[in-house]
Amino acid sequence: MRIAEVIGTVTLSRVHPSLTGCRWIIGVPLSLKALRDDLEPDGEDVVTVDMLGAGYGSRIAISEGAEAAVPFMPEKKAVDAYCACILDHVSITTEPGDAP
Repeated sequence: MRIAEVIGTVTLSRVHPSLTGCRWIIGVPLSLKALRDDLEPDGEDVVTVDMLGAGYGSRIAISEGAEAAVPFMPEKKAVDAYCACILDHVSITTEPGDAP
């Protein structure tokens, strides 16, 4: 699971019937450095299925790969990334000996 920031939405002109009604957003993942230093997102954009209503600028947790399709089980959907939650606050603590 990765933390990302929502930068927009996706509008589809055609969609597979199993994905009708899904909302699509674009999220940019944040590295640990970007999270720790409160920097701009620095990952590669990810198109994500959103059933929670995440808005522009929201920080979300993205589930990817086979785990992204789990919320739809037993129905099968061709989904690569799923917005698992909308984050209110992210707190990072470091242990002694961790790299800065």
